[in-house]
Amino acid sequence: MKLRSILPPCAALLLAGCANLSPPPPAPPAPPAWAAPLPHAGEPQALAQWWSRFDDPLLPALVAQAQSDSPTLAQALSRIDQARAQLAVAGAALQPALDGSAGLTRASNNFPPPSLTYTVLQGRVDANWEIDLFGGRRAGVAAAQAQAEGAAAQWHDARVSLAAEVALNYASLRACEAQVVLDAQNVESAAQIADLTRRKVEVGFESPANGALAQATLSDNRARAQAQQAECAVLVKALVALTGLEEPALRARLAPRAAQLPQPAAFTVDALPAQVLAQRPDLAAAERQLRAAAANVDAARAQRWPRLLLSGFINYGVVRLGGVQDHGANWSIGPSLSLPLFDAGRRAAEVDAARARLDEALAAWQQRARGAVREVEEALVRLDAATRREDDARSAAENWQRFVLATQTRWELGGASLIELQDARRQRIAAETTLLAVRRERVAAWVQLYKASGGGWDGALAVADAAAATAATGGAAANESNLSTR
Repeated sequence: MKLRSILPPCAALLLAGCANLSPPPPAPPAPPAWAAPLPHAGEPQALAQWWSRFDDPLLPALVAQAQSDSPTLAQALSRIDQARAQLAVAGAALQPALDGSAGLTRASNNFPPPSLTYTVLQGRVDANWEIDLFGGRRAGVAAAQAQAEGAAAQWHDARVSLAAEVALNYASLRACEAQVVLDAQNVESAAQIADLTRRKVEVGFESPANGALAQATLSDNRARAQAQQAECAVLVKALVALTGLEEPALRARLAPRAAQLPQPAAFTVDALPAQVLAQRPDLAAAERQLRAAAANVDAARAQRWPRLLLSGFINYGVVRLGGVQDHGANWSIGPSLSLPLFDAGRRAAEVDAARARLDEALAAWQQRARGAVREVEEALVRLDAATRREDDARSAAENWQRFVLATQTRWELGGASLIELQDARRQRIAAETTLLAVRRERVAAWVQLYKASGGGWDGALAVADAAAATAATGGAAANESNLSTR
């Protein structure tokens, strides 16, 4: 068959197969504006590397260390490699495939006599190319591309989540250490009151019941202090698990800034939710999953239509028999058409399943978008509430401290009872504990707002950049570690 007689119908079929892929469903609408108050305490700050904008240099070092030694990020990076490999597989399906084979055979035949020994040397090249008539292969490439982009977005989402987890645990530890300092002061004050009460009881100025009350208060404060120290130890172990550092080395790095809460840098939140939500890597990943699901519907639909395969081979052989050698070659090329006639509804069911997965991906995307709006709104509400509560909590703690000092002076002079003094001290402890909790809530609200606003992702991080970013983060962690040990 001559090649020129094959080309016209093949070209016509190729042109017929240039159908466009189905577009993905439209994005869910975002609310027109935030309902929660927006923070305007500082100049707008870039969200990229937001953890480095705290006033504590140890926090970015711990985040860098955690990111360089995180099994979670390693898994996300592995998923990127898998997605890239699947993209290469899908792209290769659009190209022709060549396979070669070669063989050498030496045999003897003595029936009927005389005996004959011959050698056969054979080589063959097979070529196959499926013409993508209805876009099924191209749909597979589009799905693989979307999966690869989604894997890169998921890597960044895991990176931001890890940084937020480190920051929250670090802030909790510093607040816990501050509470330990406060508890130590309370124990010391309670010990002084218990000692003075014991001496008053001995000389008859106080009843034995008041002596027991003072001792019970001292024991209660000691138990509370011990429980708080245990909570701090648990938080240290959480940071050990997140960063991969040895606990003695981590404690040595934590010691210089003990009991000091890190203060975040303020930034302004865009008034338009659509712009903020465009910065969310988890939403980008969900949108890529939606695109992949839409492409998979096209791929499943294409399986219901005819398939055109262009195949051929070239075969060359050499035969040697009794000192005589001969050789020959043959070749073949031509199209073959596969027509799906009956499959008991299997292909139709596969299309239905792909459409159901598309509906599921769309619902997941819409749910994620609503959840992202809720996360930003909740972070804004908590931040606003903590900011407004902090001044009142500070004023309450300061005034309770003055009241305790005045009540203790009255008690020492006999103008107040021990019960009044102990009640004033309990109120002061509660006020100071509330102030610490509000300060920690404010830091935690900023961290949650950083994360809910996307953590600096702008969509420019390509699949190949994830590995380079991970390597760079590892180098930064090593540099931070070297600097901190000098």
